[in-house]
Amino acid sequence: MWKKINNGNQEGAYWAEGQGKPVILIHGFGEDHSVWEHQIAFLRMYNRVLVPDLPGTRESPLAEGLSIESMAEFVYAILVEEGISQITMIGHSMGGYVALAFAEKYPHLLEGLGLFSSTAKPDSAEKKEARQKSIRMIGQYGSEAFLRQTLPTMFSESFRNKQPASVENFVTNALSIGKASLIAYYEAMMARPDRTAILKEIKVPVLFFIGKDDAAIPLNNILEQVTLPATASIHVFEQVGHMGLLEVYEESNLILHHFIAFCQRAV
Repeated sequence: MWKKINNGNQEGAYWAEGQGKPVILIHGFGEDHSVWEHQIAFLRMYNRVLVPDLPGTRESPLAEGLSIESMAEFVYAILVEEGISQITMIGHSMGGYVALAFAEKYPHLLEGLGLFSSTAKPDSAEKKEARQKSIRMIGQYGSEAFLRQTLPTMFSESFRNKQPASVENFVTNALSIGKASLIAYYEAMMARPDRTAILKEIKVPVLFFIGKDDAAIPLNNILEQVTLPATASIHVFEQVGHMGLLEVYEESNLILHHFIAFCQRAV
């Protein structure tokens, strides 16, 4: 069911379903809560599953001065609304950046942290220039042209060839995200700091899900980080791109289920 929050500082909505120990799934750029549909359908049998639309996406209005840190505060507001004091947090791509910012400020609230095709490293100079180029493209050609060109590359070539309808559905769903939100997300990602120190200091288990064909966050970028946490669960998939939660959703479901259960036992 949809639930609303508005505490004066944070306004928006999140999907809540299931019973049991809580887990929150945070979507990435060009996505909304529905990108986790397969995981919601599976995990709700075991957990209380919370899935926000981040500010600027679908049910949550774009907030002024959006940043990775302000989105982490939005997630915190959800936990306050739910009365949750311990949670496993999983973030996909940009959602992983949000989860790391949350871990930096509220480490005592975490049972586990999942980086699903995400990284603790900041943008390189080359990555920032690519994002600036994307912003210019959005401004010149509009969000739909940009999304139709960019989002299919998030999937592996193998998946694009085998599942073109799934890729098209993903792109079509993203068209509801406005130009201002897309630009705000890019600016927020460019401004985020290096958070690899969080992985060194974190006391809870960390999940790394990696697609070997991920063009957005390459394999080597993430492999350098997997030895930083004291406890890590590492999963590398052949012929999987940036969208493993859709490309290999059954395997993703099981990985998340086992990780969440392990984190809850480890506390």
